[in-house]
Amino acid sequence: MKLYQVRKGQFVYFNNELHKVYGVKPMYKLSVHLIKLRDLTQQITNAASVEKCKPMEYDSFIFNHKAYTLRKDRNAEAGDYILINNPMPDSLDTYSLNEIELVETADNKGVITSNSHGVKHNEYLLMVPGRAAGSNPIDYKDKANDEDESLNDIGILGLPSSDQLPSLGDIYKKKGNDSVVEAMVVAISDQTVYLGGGLEITQVELMNTEKWEFLYNLLDK
Repeated sequence: MKLYQVRKGQFVYFNNELHKVYGVKPMYKLSVHLIKLRDLTQQITNAASVEKCKPMEYDSFIFNHKAYTLRKDRNAEAGDYILINNPMPDSLDTYSLNEIELVETADNKGVITSNSHGVKHNEYLLMVPGRAAGSNPIDYKDKANDEDESLNDIGILGLPSSDQLPSLGDIYKKKGNDSVVEAMVVAISDQTVYLGGGLEITQVELMNTEKWEFLYNLLDK
C-alpha cells in the first residue's frame, strides 16, 4: 500500500497475519504502527509491507487469544464484544474505525460500551465467541501456509482478568517497584490507557502480567 492509503483503524495483513493499524507517523521511515489481533503484540513497519483487509459478516479471527465470528443477525447485549465497522460518532463520542469494545448496556437504539461510548446498532458487527461453521477465517492472508492449530480455538467470554482489555474503574498494581503503586483506569482512547496520577501507557503494556497486576474494578465494589 501507499502511505496515503493507510488509515488508523484499518485491518491489514503484515507478515501474512492479521493486524490493526493503531497509528501512522508519516515523518518516520517505519511509519505504520500495528497491533496483532491474535495476541495484541505491537509491530512497526512501512506502508509497502502491509495489505488492506476489510472485515465482513461471517469473517472469523482470533482476538486476544480467543476466536470470534462477525455477525449482524442480532443486536449486541451486555457482555458482548463489538467491532465498530461503520463509525458515526456524535460530538460526545471519540470512537473510530474498527475499534473493539465491550458492551455494558443495550437497548433498542444502541449500546453503551465500557469506554462510555454510545454506539448505534447499525455501526457495528457483533463478535460472537467461537468460530462458526461456514465462517471465513481471516487470521492469515495465505491460508495454504497456515499450520497454526489455534485457528480452531473457541473464544469464551469470562470475568474481568489481566488478559482482557482494561475498562474504566479497573485498579492495577505495578510490579517490580520498591514502593507499592496502584492506579485506576480513568480514560481509554484507542490503544492508550490513562491512569490516575497522570500515567499514560498502552493497553498492551498494562496487560503485561510481568509488569502490572489487575486487582479489581471499582465499579464492582
